Amino acid sequence: MPLKPVRVRFAPSPTGPLHIGGLRTAIYNYLYAKKHGGEFILRIEDTDRKRYVQGAEDYIIRALEWMNIPFDEGPGKETNNASYRQSERSTIYKTYIKQLLDNGKAYIAFDSSESLDTHRKEHELKGKTFIYNWHNRNKLDNSLNLSKEEVSKRLEKNVPYVVRFLSPDSKKLVLHDVIRGTMEIDSSLLDDKILFKSDGMPTYHLANVVDDHLMEISHVIRGEEWLPSLALHILLYEAFAWDPPIFAHLPLILKPEGKGKLSKRDGAKGGFPVFPLAWEDSIGYKEEGYFPDALLNYLSLLGWNPGTDQEIFNKQQLISLFELERVHKAGARFDPEKTKWYNHEYLQHRTPAELTQAFLPILQSQIKETRVFNPSVTSSPKYIETTLILLKERATFVKDFWPLGEFFYHTPESYNEKAVRKRWKPNTNLLLKDLNSEFERVEDFSANHLEELTKNWITKKEYSFGEVMPPLRLAIVGDLKGPHLFDIMSVIGKEETIRRINMAIDKL
Repeated sequence: MPLKPVRVRFAPSPTGPLHIGGLRTAIYNYLYAKKHGGEFILRIEDTDRKRYVQGAEDYIIRALEWMNIPFDEGPGKETNNASYRQSERSTIYKTYIKQLLDNGKAYIAFDSSESLDTHRKEHELKGKTFIYNWHNRNKLDNSLNLSKEEVSKRLEKNVPYVVRFLSPDSKKLVLHDVIRGTMEIDSSLLDDKILFKSDGMPTYHLANVVDDHLMEISHVIRGEEWLPSLALHILLYEAFAWDPPIFAHLPLILKPEGKGKLSKRDGAKGGFPVFPLAWEDSIGYKEEGYFPDALLNYLSLLGWNPGTDQEIFNKQQLISLFELERVHKAGARFDPEKTKWYNHEYLQHRTPAELTQAFLPILQSQIKETRVFNPSVTSSPKYIETTLILLKERATFVKDFWPLGEFFYHTPESYNEKAVRKRWKPNTNLLLKDLNSEFERVEDFSANHLEELTKNWITKKEYSFGEVMPPLRLAIVGDLKGPHLFDIMSVIGKEETIRRINMAIDKL
């Protein structure tokens, strides 16, 4: 158990929809917080106003709600009148950037974009890389080599400037990460990162460190792409004389083929979602028909496992078992087929009532387009539940129930032509007419009784099962598909069964 109260944050930028990798980061933060009785905080890191996308923040919140990983603090759940949007915290950042400047830990730089481009090109011609740090900072246009009077004069004239961090030039940094262990960095290789931009907004680095400190974040659990920033963040904590949080950098989610980071393009190419909810022209996991708990289960195991072969976990089990130490260093390959497998498994464990509730909107939409053979019967919850129980083993999504079992609701109006050519023989009409006479005399129309009666009749008449069963299925279903045939016949009832057989005889 951590020594101090666990407070973690998920801090996305509202620059578009929440990617599946970001969603997994949110899940891991949530699981860790709940395991240790801590708080899960949502912070919107929107300091880059040029990349801000309208609606993205709302999308992020709706995605977390759909996944059932609600945040304890964040937009709409403020505490102590604090804002959880960085764009609304600019006054706070100005206080701390002034503190760094006053303590000589940062400096003002007036270099124009054009002059920096010139320096880069000059270095490239010499086969070198331009880095703004200890080896050239005293030759550039900044407050380190300008007089105080000159700096004040420029500031009064509103000359554009940025504030850069003064990186130490010869310090060995020892960095600790729960997942990656101990690392050493030579500070002389670091550049003097911009902490405050000319538009009056902080960069990610300053805002991130200040907010994590003020919000008392105990553990920073974030993506691998932020690992190169760890050295700077540790130096900032030292510059402020603050204790840093514990860091854990998560592995990438890789393309299905295993090479490179999973992208929106991969989803479009492979025909699978990469966002939890639909965004513009991209369909989401929700709209595709996935259960949120199935997706939660899959993503939790994409980079972490509890050390067993078990694959199905509910949320409470994931919370109790989750440990950062068991998160892998290597990237995890995304498997679209495995997500479908999980959804299939979760569908099997839904109750008939739950499945019926989920299927009703689809059914109601479909029956508007088709003629239902017995509306008073087929619209009853009991009837629908019975059909779904028979179909669910073959279904991956709730939306599959209609194409798998539309024959439960309307009489086939056409028949699979290939199956008819292969299975409907010259004697089939007479054969089915004779069998239908048997069904007309039956009072017990249960599946077991129908199966026993049909088998005895086939034996008595010396037919083969291949002569009888395929054309009988064609008559009832319109195709050679569906669950156990006698179950179907029992569900649709005696009158409809006899009618379908007679209709097939007339048509075929």
